[in-house]
Amino acid sequence: MLYLLAEWLDYAGPLNLIRYQTARAGAALLFALVVGLVIGPRFIIMLRVRQGKGQPIREDGPQTHFAKRGTPTMGGLMILISLALSLLMFMDLKNPFVWACVAVTAGFGLIGFMDDYDKVTKKSHKGVSGKVRLLFEFAVAGIASYIIVSQISTVLYVPFLNNVGIPLGPFYFVFAAFVIVGAGNAVNLTDGLDGLATMPVVIAAGTFALIAYLTGRVDFSTYLGIPHVPGAGELAIFCAAIMGACLAFLWFNAPPAAVFMGDTGSLALGGALGAIAVATHHEVVLAVVGGLFVFEALSVIIQVFWFKRTGKRVFRMAPIHHHFEQLGWSESKVVIRFWIVAIVLALLGLATLKLR
Repeated sequence: MLYLLAEWLDYAGPLNLIRYQTARAGAALLFALVVGLVIGPRFIIMLRVRQGKGQPIREDGPQTHFAKRGTPTMGGLMILISLALSLLMFMDLKNPFVWACVAVTAGFGLIGFMDDYDKVTKKSHKGVSGKVRLLFEFAVAGIASYIIVSQISTVLYVPFLNNVGIPLGPFYFVFAAFVIVGAGNAVNLTDGLDGLATMPVVIAAGTFALIAYLTGRVDFSTYLGIPHVPGAGELAIFCAAIMGACLAFLWFNAPPAAVFMGDTGSLALGGALGAIAVATHHEVVLAVVGGLFVFEALSVIIQVFWFKRTGKRVFRMAPIHHHFEQLGWSESKVVIRFWIVAIVLALLGLATLKLR
């Protein structure tokens, strides 16, 4: 709204600052952070009252998790509210990339909310059927992919190589949808410990804020040899708002957590990162920057596949963060070390911008 107002007033006086994406990105981060910190305490009380016993704890999970009984879930709603208000204030709502990413964030958030609601009301950790969830996720991702791909080429660009791409043609729509759904579920699987998923999402969003800004600038993208996507720079503001909303949530989610993100938040945030990666033509880089999420998802896939084939487990427990807990690592040690891994992977992802 503020951006549209500034545009309507022809960026008169101090409103000229709104013209710059970097200024709006900083403002969006701070605005989402403040909103999240303000609404957080009352929101958590409301969730605690409505949910009673909070998120169900898996009986076959680590024993230390039983102490978390009674902690409310669906804290992702706090993130989505802060994010939505920040986007309304500072983003160019005429940009199609914005609406594609908003559609994924809202759609995946709704799917996650349905899953969380089912868990809380039925007092079970199972939630909505996996097949039903995937069906709705691919429907949302398909719509977003159509919006995004209609604005960009259908070429998959290869990191570390200058303007080298693989033309996928119509198959790119399917590929884009898989990236979005895969990212959403990978972040969802990572969200198993206090603060574990939140900070890596902040790190990945910060990385893609820079990537989106550089991709949207023809001068920088030409110099770096990365694909130029007109209008993608607006997604830097989207990423900054995600960072602010998640940092505010982390204030309450830091160990011991006063609230859990739930599928409401993790699915929405992961899907948003996937949509941003597709819109900026950095899908492969997302696998590097979000390598922690990929590793978590692969640990589950490997565990299930191997157990069905042999009846034996590769890891003591999946996702992989539970494996390290079973090895004797404290929860805080797992979380902080995984944060370090996320930072290193983000730096590797940024290195692909120059090594081409």
